[in-house]
Amino acid sequence: MTRLLQVIFVLIVLVIGAAIIIPFVLPPSFYQERVRLAASEALHRDVTLDGELELRLLPRIEIRASNVSIANAEGFGDASFAEMGEMRVAVKLEPLLSRRIEIAEFVLIDPVIRLQQRGGRNNWTMAEAGDTPPAATGGDGGFRRPGALPLEASFGDVRIENGTISYSDGDQSHDITGLDLAMGLPSLDGPMQLDGALSANGERMSFSARIASLRGFFEGRETGLLFDLGGNLVTAHFDGSFRESADLSVDGAFNTTVPSIRNLARFAGVDMPPGDGLRRFSTSGRIAGDPAHIALTADAIRLDEIAGSGRLTVILENAKPRLDGALSLAILDITPYLPEPAAEPAADPAGIAPWSEAPIDLAGLGLVDADLRLSVGTLKFGEIEVSETELRMRVLNRRLEANLTQIALYEGRGTADIVVNGRSRPPSYSLRADLTGLDAEPFLTAVAGFERLRGTGAMELAFTSSGASQAAIIQGLAGNGQFSFSDGAITGLNVAQTIRNVSSFVSGNGNSSAGDSETPAATGESAETDFSALTGTFTANAGRISNSDLLLLSPLLRITGSGWVNLPEQTVDYRLQPRAVASIQGQGGDRDLQGITVPVRIRGGFNNVNIGVDTEAVGQALLTGAVRNALGGSSGDATTPEDAVRNTLLNALGLGGSSQPAGDQPEGSEEPAQPQAEDPAQQLLRGLLNRGRNTPPPDPAPAEDPADGNGNR
Repeated sequence: MTRLLQVIFVLIVLVIGAAIIIPFVLPPSFYQERVRLAASEALHRDVTLDGELELRLLPRIEIRASNVSIANAEGFGDASFAEMGEMRVAVKLEPLLSRRIEIAEFVLIDPVIRLQQRGGRNNWTMAEAGDTPPAATGGDGGFRRPGALPLEASFGDVRIENGTISYSDGDQSHDITGLDLAMGLPSLDGPMQLDGALSANGERMSFSARIASLRGFFEGRETGLLFDLGGNLVTAHFDGSFRESADLSVDGAFNTTVPSIRNLARFAGVDMPPGDGLRRFSTSGRIAGDPAHIALTADAIRLDEIAGSGRLTVILENAKPRLDGALSLAILDITPYLPEPAAEPAADPAGIAPWSEAPIDLAGLGLVDADLRLSVGTLKFGEIEVSETELRMRVLNRRLEANLTQIALYEGRGTADIVVNGRSRPPSYSLRADLTGLDAEPFLTAVAGFERLRGTGAMELAFTSSGASQAAIIQGLAGNGQFSFSDGAITGLNVAQTIRNVSSFVSGNGNSSAGDSETPAATGESAETDFSALTGTFTANAGRISNSDLLLLSPLLRITGSGWVNLPEQTVDYRLQPRAVASIQGQGGDRDLQGITVPVRIRGGFNNVNIGVDTEAVGQALLTGAVRNALGGSSGDATTPEDAVRNTLLNALGLGGSSQPAGDQPEGSEEPAQPQAEDPAQQLLRGLLNRGRNTPPPDPAPAEDPADGNGNR
């Protein structure tokens, strides 16, 4: 036994002595070439050791090499796949006797790795020339499985200093520079700490991670995880775990802040549509999922001025992400996110600008597919403000469909369906809406900039169009609709005063009220026409909206109207036929009551609309009456040319003369016919007309003859 121990001792001394002496006895070229060949065979790439190679076996196995390079794959250029200024590897010798690996040092100084991809090939797959990459195997799931790390190991000083990683796919390239990485791993069963920093496309980022057990992670067990990311582009924190699974599945609490989404998109090479939106984003809550399915439950979400909560599932199985979720937002103002056409000078800086010819960018519809449900307290769209909104929005292959199943806006309620189809060329649009109980003035002001109508109303709209610009969309507008308003007023026009002004003009007293400051104006900001009901239908074709059945009911007025608004040319031509009636019946009154009719015409460009008496219609009626009289036609009770002209004008104003004297008795009547009561408004206008006539003074009346206060019988 003593002899055996002596032999073992001698052998140990010889091994230690050889380990000390061999590096000094053998020339470096002896093992340098062997190390190079072994590395080349293992990597299936030529490995070059241009610098010195140092080998030490005691007190630990240590290799130091400088100017190391690994050749690129065939077809990816002459530049090397990887190179490094210095590499140091040190392994403790004693633990190897117990089948444990303890790496005391693994340091890479100034490493450069060039990753390239061309079609279905890449240069980082280490395979022999001509080999086909093995097909993916199924059935076992991911890479995390029991027995994945059947060894004992620990890492001491593991560092990468000033590393560079570049990536290119032929179309775009990205560079990571200044990579500093440090890892601490006392054992595979203990926690692993990873800290680092890097610069990518000019942005410096730092990160740190702590995994409770590296062996537990690789063997698919639930493993605690802490992760922090810092920098100017994004900050993030995660406190959770890798779930027990075969793939990279996580579950835990998180919070994330993106100071500028536009800066982050620019960094990632994604073109964002122009606008002031998509700036700051932050969220916190819980995240669960794997690289293909990520489910977020957000206790707080904030995008610019939009804040709320909800859930969101991100599906990344295909090239285009898909979003599915439900959000609850207090306020959603989508105005900053609408495509903004390039500014074009208006013909009149103080008026309405012409429609823009600038293309509308719908590229945002192609970024993701989505199925989202929104519950919004207040929804803002330009000048339109909607409350208590329930919205379902679906985006599929550049087609957006938004269904507003509940809307509360401007004291009313309703539903709406909107479609924006970016698949077609040019893009197409459609809108269907059903609204009731609207406060007309703020609604029409917000929707169309129309401030001339007050009242409570209902509207049904169905429009379609297509076009790549605002002007093209207006040019292609088609559809139909109807409206009904009650208990309101049209501002800017006093129809009753217009009738009185015409009456004064016809009677020859037009100057009598011109200077009277107490006389109300027929037009202007203070003028208005009250109504109890306003109804009508309209159609749209090629941007021209036409109406032929307008009806306004008022206690002393009935107004019908017809005409059109040409949106592409920004012109309007509309005729109103107001009739002063004897009845004071309001809504539901007889629309055919006889009275004074003064046609009003509204026409001109949007920046120069003229409102006034339709002299063309009045003149046509006068001409028609004069021609009829000249040809011997009846002119009522006219006995002189002056009476004929007067009665013709009365006809033009809707006061047609009687063809039968009031005192005539119908044939077969046993009692004298009673005079028909005359319309008070007609009496007023007749009095005004008669007041201007030069009539001889009446003969003295017999005492027994009844007479009115004017001496007329």
